[in-house]
Amino acid sequence: MRTRPLGRTGIQVSPYALGTMKFGRFGNPDHDECARIVHRALDSGINVIDTADVYGGGDGETEQIVGKALRGRRDDVVLATKFNGAMGPGPNHRGNSRRWIVSAVEASLRRLGVDHIDLYQMHHPDSGTDIEETLSALTDLLRAGKVRAVGHSNLPASGIVEGQWVSERRGLAKFRTEQPHYSILNRSAEREIFPICQRYGLGTLVWSPLSMGLLTGRYRKSGGEQASAALMHWVPQHMSDERKLDAVEALIPIAEQSGLPLTHLALAFVIAHPAVTTAIVGPRTVEQLDDLLAGTGTPLADDLLDRIDEIVPPGTDTGPIDVAYVPPDLQQPSLRRRTAEDRGAA
Repeated sequence: MRTRPLGRTGIQVSPYALGTMKFGRFGNPDHDECARIVHRALDSGINVIDTADVYGGGDGETEQIVGKALRGRRDDVVLATKFNGAMGPGPNHRGNSRRWIVSAVEASLRRLGVDHIDLYQMHHPDSGTDIEETLSALTDLLRAGKVRAVGHSNLPASGIVEGQWVSERRGLAKFRTEQPHYSILNRSAEREIFPICQRYGLGTLVWSPLSMGLLTGRYRKSGGEQASAALMHWVPQHMSDERKLDAVEALIPIAEQSGLPLTHLALAFVIAHPAVTTAIVGPRTVEQLDDLLAGTGTPLADDLLDRIDEIVPPGTDTGPIDVAYVPPDLQQPSLRRRTAEDRGAA
């Protein structure tokens, strides 16, 4: 595979990255098969492995699987992991504080069995932690050689800009990457996220380019497979959204007329965007990975991209996704409403 620059880090990465969220008991519990998936990906030319401490159920199982699979091949890999998710019952076993970051990175290094992480990513925003606090801790990790670059995931446009502003004015390390959700069905990243990433030279690792499986074509309005109980528990609105299912029905004949499986069309669409550095694919089996790899290098003609734009216009989402980041103000009414007493005094 041809490589692409990961923002301004100087690191070269493949246009596809191997996501490992399905490694472990909530996806593929067979550690040996997960290792085979990693090796197959590396042998095919993929050089980015993306994981997170919280994958595998919040006990680091997935990082352990990845660490074992990379023994003897560490130098071949741009290894990315994340912090922020709850890794214990206590209130300080999560988040973006210096206290937690220092603990989390040591635990990730231990589970992965490595002496450094190539890309250490803030998994989600944390409204209770000043971004300067987070960047200060990450700057120290960079200087100590424990991480090589830092990035974030699921940040709104304002958060990306704030992070760059704080880095510049406080003399702290810069975030070098963003990991947003992006697929044919959810294109809102094109509106602000991608332009801002391009403005600041951030690399992007986009997650769920197959839209949680909807763009495999297996789940149809009628006659298709039923989503698993686990998938329906995790993203029930997404998997049953009529607008998304209608879009899939409209995309399937376009793919067929082009002689492409829908999965290959969906992946080729994502990496065709000039702001996208790499698309994270998350196979559960070796066979799924082989199917995805068969479509690498597939170019899409402009007229085909135009037809996709007619189904899902640029910059729009066909519907929300259950696991997308939602600011606390939109989740907690108390954060967007004055008290009854204050409202009465107004």
